[in-house]
Amino acid sequence: MTDGADSALAGADPEDRVCVVATRPATFERCREGFYPSPASYDRTDEPFEYVAFYRTAPVSAVTHVARVTDRVEQRRGEHGPLSERDWRATIDPFVDTDAAVVFELGELEPLAEPVENDLSGLRGAWYCTVADLAGATALSDLTDRDGSG
Repeated sequence: MTDGADSALAGADPEDRVCVVATRPATFERCREGFYPSPASYDRTDEPFEYVAFYRTAPVSAVTHVARVTDRVEQRRGEHGPLSERDWRATIDPFVDTDAAVVFELGELEPLAEPVENDLSGLRGAWYCTVADLAGATALSDLTDRDGSG
């Protein structure tokens, strides 16, 4: 692997699948706490992948961190689970009117040795690549059109 992701993905299978997602500051803070919430209607909740890489819309406009997915938990608003009502308001409500979410429980959130810089117009939704793709990327354009989802 190249320096860009070697420390964060040490020991990972180069063919393991990575979901690259855009995160605003409120969502990224939840990721630091060990979970990434997603509305249940989003396609990524049904896709198989072992890692999540985080494109931070602010303050850097780059993919800066990665974490292994350790579990997926379905939660409905008002039920006991990883998301508090405050989490729903901050991370789900701004994007979609729903009472169903999938919470990706994460291993340690690790910084990439070299962020994957934004050389396009940013990232919307979710992109998929492999660990090897992420490790070799220096710019977002290196991650486009991977496995037909870019």
